[in-house]
Amino acid sequence: MAELKLLLEHSHDPAYRTLKGYEATGGYQALRKAVLGERQAIIDEIKASGLRGRGGAGFPTWIKWNGIPKEKKTTHYLICNADEGEPGTFKDKQLLETCPFLLVEGMTLAGFATQADVGYVYIRGEFVDAARSLRNAIDEAYAAGLLGQNILGTGWNFDLHIHMGAGSYECGEESALMSSLMGERGMPRLKFPHAPLPTVAGLFDKPTVINNVETYACAPFIVAKGGEWYSTLGAGTKNSRGTKIFSVSGHVNRPGNYEVEFGTTLMELLEMAGGMKGGALKACVPGGSSVPIIDAEACEKAVIGYEEMSEVKSMVGSGGCMFLNEHTCIVSFIWRTAMFYAMESCGKCTPCREGTKWMRQVMERIVRGNGQPGDMELLLDITKQLDGRSFCGLGDAAAWPVAAALRVFPQEFEYFIENGRSMVDSPQAQALAPSFEDLVSV
Repeated sequence: MAELKLLLEHSHDPAYRTLKGYEATGGYQALRKAVLGERQAIIDEIKASGLRGRGGAGFPTWIKWNGIPKEKKTTHYLICNADEGEPGTFKDKQLLETCPFLLVEGMTLAGFATQADVGYVYIRGEFVDAARSLRNAIDEAYAAGLLGQNILGTGWNFDLHIHMGAGSYECGEESALMSSLMGERGMPRLKFPHAPLPTVAGLFDKPTVINNVETYACAPFIVAKGGEWYSTLGAGTKNSRGTKIFSVSGHVNRPGNYEVEFGTTLMELLEMAGGMKGGALKACVPGGSSVPIIDAEACEKAVIGYEEMSEVKSMVGSGGCMFLNEHTCIVSFIWRTAMFYAMESCGKCTPCREGTKWMRQVMERIVRGNGQPGDMELLLDITKQLDGRSFCGLGDAAAWPVAAALRVFPQEFEYFIENGRSMVDSPQAQALAPSFEDLVSV
């Protein structure tokens, strides 16, 4: 199966970043069509399309949009999560830089469907070029009457703002994002059933819808061409429809973003990226650093789909697909991952605050050559105390990579603990692997 460009079809064209260029390819036809009908009709098309959240969780988009109160009694908010802090993922950055009007129109459609008054795009602070591109698009949309007051003569008002984050991974979690947006510390809040859903009481305790950049960018195509048309893409999978952008990196010849139809195999995605570089395929992290790692045998069986990836004990996630060759030391790779989550824990809850630190310390002991008998069992026990027990999903994200590596590559951990060094001790590995001092200095 070849690459299927839908969202990225015109990303190579600089004119697509302007309103004139965007409209020349059919842009804003969806919005002009939508405002002539009922708001619910948009949600019905999203439901028919089978669109699921592209940020990682894969939650059905229409349920969020439909959850907003139908009888409007207060301000409704719309938020785009453009924080994209998942290591290995860079698809939203490209969409913001090269296809900004897809997001603007998609959010405007969502705003109309949910009776939103104000929208916020929460962008990762390092994405300066993306923010500039989006700023220009928003300004052009305001000047053309496609944002602001009385949009397209409907009497509906919708304002769209950009908010730059400060680089905190935790603020990619929706409740922490809202806290940050309101000027509070970027820490998660209580969630349903202990607290109302965001669609009931989210930003400023008002009804709020939150989706990812890629999710909103799909909306113009769905509304313009119909949900049934969109649902034909990926029809061979159990419950995954449309296309998905994968950020392919690691030991491949052509790293970059690749948009594929659900149902594409993982090996076909690898082929699109030019195949392996520097050695044979050893492992893959298919959906960002937090999803479970799989070995080459599982890669051969893996089909891109939410349910299909679970069959090889991994996930689609955010689409940050990292392929690793035979010279990769899995223990060092996972230790580096554990370091990241220990540093990014906000510290609000004890399991995550203490568990991520403890896990990093044990991993560091092993990598230093001072591993002890029982360390593997200890690490596994820590992951069980983290998974499902932290205040938000960061604890899960920290636990899954370590638990999966212990399950899939136990022999590498055993060798490292017994011999004080990696079993991947070839000259090629030594040339490619950074030293311990290099890693801890990052």
